[in-house]
Amino acid sequence: MKILLYTAASNVAAWIAALSRAMPGAIIGTWPDDATREADYALVWKPPPEMWATLDRAKAIFSLGAGVDGLDSMPRSLDGVPLIRLEDAGMAEQMAEYVAHAVLHRYREFDAYAQSQREGVWQPRRRLDKSEFRVGILGIGVLGAAVASTLTAFGFPVDGWSRSRKQLPGVRSFASADELRTFLGMCRVLVCMLPLTAETRGILSSATLSQLPRGAYIVNVARGALLVEQDLLALVDSGALAGATLDVFEEEPLPPTHAFWHHPRITVTPHISAMTRIEESVAQIGAKIRRLEAGLPVSGIVDRARFY
Repeated sequence: MKILLYTAASNVAAWIAALSRAMPGAIIGTWPDDATREADYALVWKPPPEMWATLDRAKAIFSLGAGVDGLDSMPRSLDGVPLIRLEDAGMAEQMAEYVAHAVLHRYREFDAYAQSQREGVWQPRRRLDKSEFRVGILGIGVLGAAVASTLTAFGFPVDGWSRSRKQLPGVRSFASADELRTFLGMCRVLVCMLPLTAETRGILSSATLSQLPRGAYIVNVARGALLVEQDLLALVDSGALAGATLDVFEEEPLPPTHAFWHHPRITVTPHISAMTRIEESVAQIGAKIRRLEAGLPVSGIVDRARFY
């Protein structure tokens, strides 16, 4: 079995080592050094467009991430080759931790208490009842469901919006464009976990964000291109929105002159909400390759029409 690996990250050696341990009989090559049209499987993240021409005989292409927007240069000539994304692989727990921290930080008003500390003021604040603090999750996939479960365990009322209606314990489900306005109108915190597609690009704009209750808070852990950054800044500066916690950005790394860096009501982290864990990812990929070799179905196949 021949596996061709390419990642735009700097951890190629770690991937090769993990793959060698998990699939000792496989021949593992990297692109472009070992480019060949004989690869049985390709494992890629943000590959250069010229790589696709070598994969027309591959049995499957695996994305080395939960999202597949880094593979949007894939040509239609490869439509017959299954594209398979990572499912969880250790990311759900990380994402749930990150979002729970952001929601609790906002709910318990720790920014206000930090300001009180700077001013030397001892002033407890009235606690808002959790029943009045609805959290909305925009995008209920594998990771979104994990976040929803964690937040409901903390006692927060949670709503979820997705393309199709979902059934999750303790979560009110909203679906389709017709129910988006109703969903947004109740969110004290909006958590964005949507995949980046042609339909969702720029979905967090003034048109949608202005439908949130005044003083709502934004958490984006999905993709930076989902958010129109200047629209968010305008709404936060006007007081319509209270602020945001942002882990993903249109341009990464975030330019040093960007307004987000020093904005008092915006928290910035460097795309670390759920980092890919190589060992868990390789274990999942290896298991799926073994199923494919045995002629068995696998989960995580991307719908090319929707590209998620």
